[in-house]
This record gives sequence, structure tokens and C-alpha cells, in this order.
Amino acid sequence: AVALLPVGAVEAHGPHLPLATDVVIAETMARAAAVRLDTRGYDALLLPPLAYTAAEFAAGFPGTVSLRPATVTALLVDLARSLARHGLRVVAVANAHLDPAHVAAIEAAVAQNRRENGARIVFPDVTKRPWALRLTEEFRSGACHAGQYESSIVMAARPELVREAIRRSLPANPRSLSVAIRAGQTSFEEAGGPQAYFGSPADAAADEGARTIEILGAILEEAVLAELAR
Repeated sequence: AVALLPVGAVEAHGPHLPLATDVVIAETMARAAAVRLDTRGYDALLLPPLAYTAAEFAAGFPGTVSLRPATVTALLVDLARSLARHGLRVVAVANAHLDPAHVAAIEAAVAQNRRENGARIVFPDVTKRPWALRLTEEFRSGACHAGQYESSIVMAARPELVREAIRRSLPANPRSLSVAIRAGQTSFEEAGGPQAYFGSPADAAADEGARTIEILGAILEEAVLAELAR
């Protein structure tokens, strides 16, 4: 059996999306992958989401909750160890939170878990090739926090959580978070996101979100199949 673990954050996502945006996206990614794996005859167990993690980039905004990266790493390793006792071979992380400290915490858990006897942790980092090339233009630009990319997914998955009037009124913010991170900036404010969004929320559409969900599900499925084939 394979466990699918949605991982997000409680973090500011502009004035139009919920604090749990990343959790919503991670759950839809994991659910889409579970359907795909089930059709292939695999037992896919969809775990409750991990909603609290390192979120220092947004820590200056009300509602954001941030943990130490070491706490996140330890939690993931412990989860893999516990699930292995129940016969689960693989834990696939459906991650939708891209804070650098958080991504590093997952990578540390993957590395530590290789040295232990827990279920193998699979982590397709969608910010890297080849996965990123399959996602939207806005995502690849790096200007994608609470913008068109994420807003579209939430509109497809949980439309009742989107403040539509506000979303449609927001001007585009084309500043790239990935460029800001490489430049050493450490917060949304420094990166040029005073309202905790980057990209173009007003251009979001539910049909784009539905297509992206299927792509994310396929990415997670392929990562799991590759691990099982080893």
C-alpha cells in the first residue's frame, strides 16, 4: 500500500484566498493521484493533511503559523517510521507550500529516512525539472503565490472559499518570488508583496485550476510508480 500525505501551510494568501490555500491544493493533488493509482490496482491511502510547517516568508502577516524546519523534518521522519510498522512501503508527499525553509525540511526528511527503516518518502519537488515544465506559465515565472495559478486551483476545488469580488479587483503583481529568493530576500514584504500575493489573481479560472489539479495528480502518481519500480 502507498500513503499519500498532503502537506501545506496555514499562511497568508492575499486578501482573497484562505489561510489554508496550500492545504486545499495539496489535498486535491493527493486525491487526484489516489484516483490514478487506484485505477492501476494500487491501494492508495489518503492521509489527513499536515497543515503546519515552516512559513517564515509570510510570518509578518496575520494568521500565518510557522514552525521550525527541524520540527517539520522530525515529524515527517516519525510519520514514515510509524506508517512502516503498518506495512506501508511508500509515503508520497503532495506538497503545495514552496517556502524555501519548508522545502529544505522535506528534503532533509527524505535524506534522513534513507538511513532508517521507515516507509520510503517520495517528494516530487514541483519547482524543479521535469515537473515544473508541465505547470502553468505563471507558476514557472515564480510570480505565483495566491495569483492566477493558486487562485484557479482553489476556484476549482473549493470555490466557496474564494472572495470573488476582491479577487477580480486585484491588480497583477508580476514580481517573481523565485528571483527574490535567489537575491537573498526572506519575506513577502522584501520581495514586493505587501498584500501577500504575487501574480494575477484576476486572471484565474476554475477550468485552468481543474486542468492543473490533474497535472499535479499525474506528477505525484508518476513519482510513486518510479519509486515502486526501484
